[in-house]
Amino acid sequence: MAASSRVPGFYRLSVDERRRELTARAALSQADLRVLDGGGLDPEIANHMVENVIGIYSLPVGLALNFRVNDRDFLVPMVVEEPSVIAAASNAARMVRTGGGFLAEADDPVMTAQIEVLGVGDHDAARARLEEATAELLALAQAALPRLVDRGGGARALEVRTLPGRVILHVHVDCRDAMGANLANTVAEALADRAAHLAGGRRGLRILTNLCDRRCVRVTARVPAPELATADMDGPDVRDGIVAASRFAEDDPYRAATHNKGIMNGVDAVVIATGNDWRGVEAGAHAFAAIDGRYRPLATWRADPDGGANADLVGRLEMPMAIGTVGGTLHAHEGARLAQRLMGVTDAKTLAMIVGSAGLASNLAALRALATDGILRGHMPLHYRSHMIARDAETGG
Repeated sequence: MAASSRVPGFYRLSVDERRRELTARAALSQADLRVLDGGGLDPEIANHMVENVIGIYSLPVGLALNFRVNDRDFLVPMVVEEPSVIAAASNAARMVRTGGGFLAEADDPVMTAQIEVLGVGDHDAARARLEEATAELLALAQAALPRLVDRGGGARALEVRTLPGRVILHVHVDCRDAMGANLANTVAEALADRAAHLAGGRRGLRILTNLCDRRCVRVTARVPAPELATADMDGPDVRDGIVAASRFAEDDPYRAATHNKGIMNGVDAVVIATGNDWRGVEAGAHAFAAIDGRYRPLATWRADPDGGANADLVGRLEMPMAIGTVGGTLHAHEGARLAQRLMGVTDAKTLAMIVGSAGLASNLAALRALATDGILRGHMPLHYRSHMIARDAETGG
């Protein structure tokens, strides 16, 4: 892993120069560089990953810089097609770095299996029987996951919920460093018949939920007000504009949707780079944002109440983060494995904290742009450059 994520002037270098810089800072081999050339996936492997393969679709992989999370530096690979995302996240991370970097924590990697039981006459009695059988049901779950249990994971708890016409059994499973969808689904299938018998009904759906609210990441960022200044606005004014934009998102779900999209710009880009299920992360994020019945922002920003006129800007993010460092695409995709090696990450909780930090950085960058010059001034020149380069490549110009 690189000693520092600060690489001033990195964006000015050519692709070859960036690779040489990266090789000097991280333990990359020539084979690793070839992975970057080919995207980490060949057609034959792709043919075994999904159905009806006709080729490979490529996206750029870039490096977000300046990230410091819990006093440790990280180079953060991001796979994204949208210009400005990587530059914006890197610039925001640089500002947060001056305030001490990101502080993050992640819950244990618990996914939840759902077992639906239909045709139950007495919901209260069904709940009581299922709860009385907790030890038996947890033992069945453990027996279905012997390899996970050997690694220190496994079923941890049961929860019974009732809805009109159905009883739902939740089984909470510690998946260790796996994302855990298949593990949760295995538990749901293994317990379904017994749960239905105990509840006095018939089994319905058996599958995980992507609203993994027991597997959240929480990130805090602090930025000294002077770091927010632009050529036309001083730091405290920019800070107050960001706080006002945050409050707008808290008051209005229409604004919150785009506020959260800015967070997911950073989140998805790292999730894709590391071979994780960005669709599952998106589903969990937006469900969590509306968990109390009203869609809300996943991150909020305030001025430090103890800081006076020059108070720091403080941001906080909380969201589900179901990602892993083993299994899934990682078995097949060399690019995903390389992305994790570049970060020096081997456990799911650390990766979750990095991904959450990238989301908060992207949110800060978007709100700062909105509070100052507007989103187009910094965003559109990069879009225009991308368009012109693509046109020239297509026409040979």
